[in-house]
Amino acid sequence: MQSTHEDQARALIRAKWLATGLLLAVAAVFALTYALPRSLAVECVRAVAEAAMVGALADWFAVSALFRRIPLPFVQRHTDIIARNKARIGGNLASFVRDEFLDAPSLVTMIRRHDPAHMLGQWLTSPGNAELLARQMSRLALSALETVEDERIQRFMNDAARTLIGQIDLSRTMAMALEALTHNGRHQALLDDLLARLATLVRDPQTRTFIAETIVQWIKREHPLKEKVLPTDWLSEKGAGAIAQAIENLLAEVAGNPAHQLRGTLDGAVQRLVERLQSDPEWAERGMAIRHYLQNDATLGRYVQTLWTSLRERLQRDLADEDSAVSRKVAAMGQWLGLSLAGDPALRVRLNVRLELWAAQWAPELSQFVAEHIRNTVDRWDAQELARLVELHIGSDLQYIRINGTVVGGFIGLLLFVLSHADDLAQGVGALFAG
Repeated sequence: MQSTHEDQARALIRAKWLATGLLLAVAAVFALTYALPRSLAVECVRAVAEAAMVGALADWFAVSALFRRIPLPFVQRHTDIIARNKARIGGNLASFVRDEFLDAPSLVTMIRRHDPAHMLGQWLTSPGNAELLARQMSRLALSALETVEDERIQRFMNDAARTLIGQIDLSRTMAMALEALTHNGRHQALLDDLLARLATLVRDPQTRTFIAETIVQWIKREHPLKEKVLPTDWLSEKGAGAIAQAIENLLAEVAGNPAHQLRGTLDGAVQRLVERLQSDPEWAERGMAIRHYLQNDATLGRYVQTLWTSLRERLQRDLADEDSAVSRKVAAMGQWLGLSLAGDPALRVRLNVRLELWAAQWAPELSQFVAEHIRNTVDRWDAQELARLVELHIGSDLQYIRINGTVVGGFIGLLLFVLSHADDLAQGVGALFAG
């Protein structure tokens, strides 16, 4: 930033010298005309130089009055414009950014014009970009972990965690979670998947072997005498097959019957549990006891602190490594996302539509926040410092106004001289052709 300001200051000085040098040049020409013999040509040059000086001085005043006070009678109160109107400038700038750049229609139009989902997909699939994203995210994560090491921040996080736990009604929260999970029979789909997995497990030869071994061990433990005379291996094998077949038949019956008694029993049990969690004082007391334990138990606190410290140190070592496993995972996720976006037009359309909806939803709050930030920032600036910063950024370009004023003033002076001396010029041109 310092080098940028220095470059801008040098550019401003060069531009000022160029505009001032041109003013001095026309002033010198104007003075020189009084040393030359009087003639129509000399008067023309004098008129051009005089008009150029007037234009240059007028534009010098216009540009300089923006940034500093010029002690001239009657007009000095109209100088130092930026410093005098700092609050109004900040407010107008904030309103301009809010209404013209961050309003919902402008953001939606920008999204539709640039197709950010396609741009993101192209960027992520370009060589090295996913790795670059991973490195930058790793640096951010490492900085965040280093910040968390601060003792005061750790105390703040611990206090915040205890406060958050203290505000949670565990029994009612569990009831709400169970209601959400079982709403409109959602849990039955999970049950169907579980039944299918159990049926596959029962059909597995290893499972039947395990059942057979369990039967043999039970006979040996409970009926040691019968085990000596009975064919336990045969019994265990047949028993395992019978048990597995019975379980498989039961699972198939439950899976094929949406109104099966076991399903109704499960629904009833879940509903009773939800009701108890919501209204049973005993469960509420248990929830309070668990909450108190989570908040205040010293052993649990030390365990969580030790676990977090170990995890943080491992993450820090990995993120500081050039061959970070976390970075590789993030890079792989970035590449996958880029390929997914590049190869799925429908996904890009849906993502862009979602971005448009977010922009329309959040634009008013975001634009107002940015506008307030701009207004407050400008208000905090020193008035003269604000004028200096503005001049650094645009002052070198404004010097061309002075240059243009000099040139345009000269042309106007020439035009006025021609119009006011049209007869003399016509006579001179006629004499020239007659000669």
